[in-house]
Amino acid sequence: MEWLNYHHLHYFWVVARTGSIARACAELRLTQPTISGQIQKLEGSLGAPLFTRQGRGLALTETGRLVFRYADEIFSLGREMVGAVRGHPTGRPARLSVGIADAIPKLVAHRLLSATATLPQKVVLVCTENRPDRLVADLAVQALDLVLSDTPLPPGAAVRLYNHLLGECGVVLCAAPSLARQLGLGAASPRGAREQPTDRLNGAPFLMPAEGSQLRSSLELWLRDRELVVEVAAELDDSALLKVFGSAGAGVFAVPDVIEKEVCAQYSVRVVARLPEIRERYYAISAERRIRHPAVAAISASARHRMFG
Repeated sequence: MEWLNYHHLHYFWVVARTGSIARACAELRLTQPTISGQIQKLEGSLGAPLFTRQGRGLALTETGRLVFRYADEIFSLGREMVGAVRGHPTGRPARLSVGIADAIPKLVAHRLLSATATLPQKVVLVCTENRPDRLVADLAVQALDLVLSDTPLPPGAAVRLYNHLLGECGVVLCAAPSLARQLGLGAASPRGAREQPTDRLNGAPFLMPAEGSQLRSSLELWLRDRELVVEVAAELDDSALLKVFGSAGAGVFAVPDVIEKEVCAQYSVRVVARLPEIRERYYAISAERRIRHPAVAAISASARHRMFG
């Protein structure tokens, strides 16, 4: 019986998934000669080339495409196995490694993850914050169990991962009381009430999320539709830092309405406008098509029935 070297297969799978040996080197933290040598050994054991040169890049041969489909299925099953084992009671605390997209407010992440405390078995959370694309790469190689993101994995992605919509909510604008008085902004109406005029926001200092974030794009579109021109006082990719600046009166800032009470209490600010047209969505990205991991299932259920329900 001929044995397949799964290390060689994994290196091939990462190169095929990322599209180049250089990107695979960065992801696997290995040198180019090491990866190239392992792929050559895999080709030797299979008796067929897996890649062909295409310009400066690599393209899969017909055999390579066949092997990639099998490898994708093999490592997908491997992720499911790891998830099932981690979710199985052993008498020791289970570990859940979660990647949190840097655009997600810390209060939202905390409320989502606090659902794991309700499980019969103790769960130790291991959290990592980074850009969504880097977190997804870690999830694909089983370095993470779950990714929380405000953007879904796009269709047609090379990795076999699945989006699970946790819920959606509205957005409110907050400001320190001193800034609100300076701008002549009163307290916003309760949820569901008629939207207040927002013309006094014209020329106001704003604290904006980082360029490229979903909330930044939505805010810019909302302002443009109302012909409002604001002064961008700062751009901050850390949601907690943005609120600290807002608490000091540096500018008006946006937060999801599901955490408005906590934000107002914690940072001594008040809601000055509601933006019902803007919707923030949150996703759990996992290797499971149907969620089986008990901790991930608890997060999903709590989000749908309590936080966003």
